[in-house]
Amino acid sequence: MEFVGIYDADGTLMGELRYALGKLTGRAKCALCDITHGWNPTGSRQWKQACDASAVELDLVHRDEATPAQLATVTALPSILARDGDGWREAMTSTEIADCDGSPEALLEQIAQL
Repeated sequence: MEFVGIYDADGTLMGELRYALGKLTGRAKCALCDITHGWNPTGSRQWKQACDASAVELDLVHRDEATPAQLATVTALPSILARDGDGWREAMTSTEIADCDGSPEALLEQIAQL
């Protein structure tokens, strides 16, 4: 099954800077960013190790990189979508992602059960 995670942040340089500043000041939060990157802009080592140990394939995109069809499917960002025939369905909500408490293993285990 094809899965796509959509960050609650833009992928442009300005978007990344805006998110980093918002995170530092407590005004921006993205549970998916926390799981995959933490404070490391190139990605956390724990995330990379969890991906290497998991059979789950998860493509990650920023909200400005997501398609209109993907964005129309989500209730709130961040979100994990699954391909459903020719369309998408929300497989994990922002609350369910946050419930993983920053754990890459927990997120990938949840996705594997979908």
